[in-house]
Parts: sequence; structure tokens; C-alpha cells
Amino acid sequence: MKAIIFGANGQDGYYLSQLLNEQHIEVIGVSRNGNFNATDISNYTQVAALVAETQANYIFHLAANSTTRHDALFENHATISTGTLNILEAVKNGSPHSKVFISGSGLQFENHDLPIKETDAFDARDPYSVSRIQSVYAARYFRRLGIQIYVGYFFNHDSPRRTERHMAKKIAAFASRVGEGSKEKLEIGDISVIKEWTFAGDVVQGIYTLVQQDDVLEANLGSGLGYSIQEWLEVCFKQIGKNWQDYVVLKNDFTPEYRCLVSDSSRIFSLGWKPTTSFETLAKMMMNS
Repeated sequence: MKAIIFGANGQDGYYLSQLLNEQHIEVIGVSRNGNFNATDISNYTQVAALVAETQANYIFHLAANSTTRHDALFENHATISTGTLNILEAVKNGSPHSKVFISGSGLQFENHDLPIKETDAFDARDPYSVSRIQSVYAARYFRRLGIQIYVGYFFNHDSPRRTERHMAKKIAAFASRVGEGSKEKLEIGDISVIKEWTFAGDVVQGIYTLVQQDDVLEANLGSGLGYSIQEWLEVCFKQIGKNWQDYVVLKNDFTPEYRCLVSDSSRIFSLGWKPTTSFETLAKMMMNS
């Protein structure tokens, strides 16, 4: 069996590649960075050639620049929206037996500070959400044409492979440096914001669970457990035996994108998947990386 992973060099691509290899599935990793196949996901001719040549059993679209900034508008559109259309059209024309997984996001839904369900309305709140929403509608259209397509809506998930532009890694790396004697300070915005802190290695297990069955085609891939940024600070600084208040400076004029971003993941739980890595264990993993 074969699988193509677009975005193989990212956090999720890394853990998914490991999982598929354990299942004895040959992985064709695609990324613009690293030692991977260099197919441009925004170029239909290149995508179609790869899909037709490999005849993969699974195709996973994980490629994205995970940012809601407006200046990433065209990059998000090319990678997420156009990339999705290119994959689905290539499958329809050249490998219709392939199962396709498309990444979604909890950010593309209306958020009323309650657990978000897959049936909640979409909200085009930023360029990233616009691209994600378009991809889901494309998936629903191509299902009508006979293509087996899954959508997994990701909520916040982390691992030691995160960069410091992500809050979990920024705080974990900062706390580690403080534990080694650094006197630096870290400026952070609203630490009361609540989100999920799921381990990426668990999330890819959820992806694999989803594509192994044919009844559920769209599902949240989250823990359903919310923790505040302050709680993450506390659990990280507990590892070094220091008080986070002595090293963190709060921005009083900061307005967060959301107050709470937590999933209702009962649908994927019904298929037998749940994350197994605890909040505390994830903090230890990222502190020790």
C-alpha cells in the first residue's frame, strides 16, 4: 500500500509518516522544504502527474502555513484552496480509488466560547478560515462525483517539533532556558485564553482511525479538553521549580482572536479514538526536547 502526504515536513506530516510506516504503508512525502518530493501542490499538472504515477491508496493534504494573518492571503489560497482542488481533480481523473484526507480547522467555525461541533456554521473570519471553508465545500462537491474524501477538523495540538512561533513551544522553550539560569523575560498577551493542548502524535492516530472506515466522513480531531495559557505556564514552570510570575510580563492592551477554542469530538470518539497523552506529559515532552 502507498500514501502521499502533502506537507510531510510539518509536525503532523512527521508523525503521520511514522504511523504509516509502522502499518507497512509506503509513504511518498511531498514538501517544498527538506529531502522530499518537490511537487508543487498549487500546480495541477505536477499534482496530477504524481497522483497518476503513484496510484496511492491514501492521499493526505496537510500542507498549510498555519497563520490567520492577512498577508498570508494568497499563500493560504494557493496551498490550501487550490491545493485541495488540484488533489481532488487529480484523483477523479487519474486515481479514483484513492481515499483523500483534507485538513480542516476549528478556527473556521462560528465560536461562541462553547465546544464546537462539526455541524456548527462556518465563519469566514480571516484568510485562513476562508481557505479552509472553500476546501471543505470542494470536498463535499467531489464526494458527489464518487471520490472518498474525509475532512478532519484540527484544534490546537502540539509536539516537540513545533517552532517557537507557536505558544506552547514558545513557553516550554522559555521555561527550559529559565531552568538553565536565563534571566530573560517573556511578554505574553491574555493568559486566560482556553484551548486544547493535544499531542500531535495522538491526533494522527485520529486521522488514521477516520480513514479506516466509511461511515463518518467529517470529524473533529481534538481532545475536547480545554486548558488556559496560564495553566500551561504553571505546568511548565513546575518542571523547573520556579514561579512563572517572576519571568512573564503580561500585555495589558492585547486582544486575543478568541476566548475559548475547544472541540466536541464525540463523533471521532465513537469510532474508538481518544488522545492518550496528558497535558502534563505533553509539557514534559516539550520541555525536554
